Amino acid sequence: MSNTTNVTAAQPNRTYKARLFEMIFSEKKELLGLYNAVNKTNYTNPELLEINTLENAIYLSMHNDVSFIIDSRLSLYEHQSTYSPNLPLRFLMYVSDLYSALTKDCNLYGKKIVQIAPPKFIVFYNGAEEQPESQEMTLSNMFAVADDSPSLELKAEFLNINPGNNKDILDACKTLADYSKFTNSVRNYAVTMELEEAVEKAIKECIQNGILAEFLTKHRAEAKKVSIYEYDEERQRQFDKEEGREEGREEGLRQINSLNKILAEQNRIADIIAAANDPEYQKKLFEEFGL
Repeated sequence: MSNTTNVTAAQPNRTYKARLFEMIFSEKKELLGLYNAVNKTNYTNPELLEINTLENAIYLSMHNDVSFIIDSRLSLYEHQSTYSPNLPLRFLMYVSDLYSALTKDCNLYGKKIVQIAPPKFIVFYNGAEEQPESQEMTLSNMFAVADDSPSLELKAEFLNINPGNNKDILDACKTLADYSKFTNSVRNYAVTMELEEAVEKAIKECIQNGILAEFLTKHRAEAKKVSIYEYDEERQRQFDKEEGREEGREEGLRQINSLNKILAEQNRIADIIAAANDPEYQKKLFEEFGL
């Protein structure tokens, strides 16, 4: 029996809302360029690629003429404009669904090993929140109890693609660099002008300067609509986060004021001073008075 892999078994989910990153890299030529940049390879035939999309992740497999996966790897690429520490678990769910589809005709109870392609998980991040240039995200970091030798692990590579980060990858893939420049331009213009105007200005300037020019010219209306939606969503998440921080600060001040009032009434001035310098002691006092 041939060790071929039927990647078409995994069907994409068409219910998700399209994202600009996915629109751009759903083109085989562009995705192959991205693959080469990340893996330092030099494949030239885009038709060797088969692309699927599972929720927010772009799933990519590469085949040669006899349907073997090039590099024997399965790739899951996900773009994020908001950092989430839960991505390893989400990747685990994605790849479980993919492997279920890829092995549906295999005898998983037999004595012969069912060979599967090892996965590679990459997150491309271009959000406004400061993040390191790169980092490893692990499933074990999410475990409720620390495990020095986990029986189940998943590692994802987190790559910050904002301008000034991962220069080698951005230099190797112009389209990714252009995407980074375009989204950064929208973000900068949106500080001083209405969002729709900011997106239109960014699109016009990028086309003039040869940044995503072919894509933006061909898909101008849709790219504008998606960019407005994405940035507005990002801005709302940032607003909600800041609002939550402010509410947390106000609640914290209320707790401290209530604690100090109780301690003052009991003439426990030393405890007020101790709590101000020792967060753990302050926490114990909160528990003592049910605050």
